[in-house]
Amino acid sequence: MATLRELKGRIGSVRSSEKITGAMKMISSAKMHKAEQTLKRLLPFRGQIQTVMGNLLSADAEFSSPLIESREVKRIGIVVFGSDDGLCGAYNINIFKGLLQTLHCYREKYGAGIDFVIYTIGVKMHKAVSKIADAHIKVVRPEGVDSKSQADAVRDFTFAMQKRFLDGDIDRLDILYMSYKSVSRQVLHSEQVLPVVQETLTDNAVEVQCRPYIFEPDPNTIFNSVLPLFVLAVMQETFTENQASEQAARVMAMQSANDNAKKLLDQLQLEYNKLRQQAITSELLDILGGQVK
Repeated sequence: MATLRELKGRIGSVRSSEKITGAMKMISSAKMHKAEQTLKRLLPFRGQIQTVMGNLLSADAEFSSPLIESREVKRIGIVVFGSDDGLCGAYNINIFKGLLQTLHCYREKYGAGIDFVIYTIGVKMHKAVSKIADAHIKVVRPEGVDSKSQADAVRDFTFAMQKRFLDGDIDRLDILYMSYKSVSRQVLHSEQVLPVVQETLTDNAVEVQCRPYIFEPDPNTIFNSVLPLFVLAVMQETFTENQASEQAARVMAMQSANDNAKKLLDQLQLEYNKLRQQAITSELLDILGGQVK
């Protein structure tokens, strides 16, 4: 049985842990709200690009771009987003499970001999994905890019991915990440980025304004200028959603840890009070017994 001193020490440790988790929750909450604001600023940019693309596609013109040309799929690139830091619950585990399911689905669709190049964003995700590397799965950790990367690094990474696709290093590029819905809800989402499909350009209920446009120099040139910006907008939005989802998962993990600390503290406090009462009762009995003698 624990002594009063030992219980007092445990209570002190739990109270310290409760303060730490509470502070970490506040920090993660602030970072999450910052990512939310960044995401809100990015959405109009993507929406405007999609509006331009929608009006272009509605025009009576033919479009061609190496970024929309489909070819036989022999090697698939997958950018999987995770975290660089821990203490975010099952965040990375859920994404990793989704990756395994995605690989299984592609093997069923394209055959067991299909090759994969997995680009990992985040130290924790790279550590997990590296364990499944084999003759058909190559795991790459892009230089200069992590889960906290900002606009310049994201732009360089996006254009590097476009170059790999154009050079034929990969025949298709997908992204796998947690889509941010709210602090308590993040949904695993997979999306094809390259080659760009028309459904992606015209999703999110893009409103096409039926007006007589005059395109200068011509619709196809404008299309080829705007298309890389659309891919960049998608990637910037994905990085930001990953940051918001990571912090939201950490907020929930710290809340759960804080709740558990409070429950443990109540249990220890009750045990301490019982043991203290028992000690007082024992001392009183000893005093009364001495008086009787």
